[in-house]
Amino acid sequence: MSTPPRSPLEGHPPTSRLRLAEPAPAVSGSGAPKVVAEGVPTAVLPDQQTGDVRYPIAWLTITAPRGATPTATSICACGRNLFAAGHHKALALIADHTDHKTRCPLRADQEGAAA
Repeated sequence: MSTPPRSPLEGHPPTSRLRLAEPAPAVSGSGAPKVVAEGVPTAVLPDQQTGDVRYPIAWLTITAPRGATPTATSICACGRNLFAAGHHKALALIADHTDHKTRCPLRADQEGAAA
């Protein structure tokens, strides 16, 4: 007993049976394709969440697995991207990241605008 030949892509019909998709006729029968479904807004609406418009600017990531070398990464939206490996260097980067909060031009602009 022989098995029928399989298509190279399982689950897909052979390409000879494929047809191009055609636009559906309009409800009015005028032949114009329907562009937008009824009840769907055409413009993107603003987010309806009520927030305090805060967003993260700087990230400090500390990894200190037991028995391994601790690492720290300080990333800021102003372009700062620093990495430190080792206990003393990681502690120094943590302190520098904390100090960067007062010196960052992005945070200074926001705090000055709010005042």
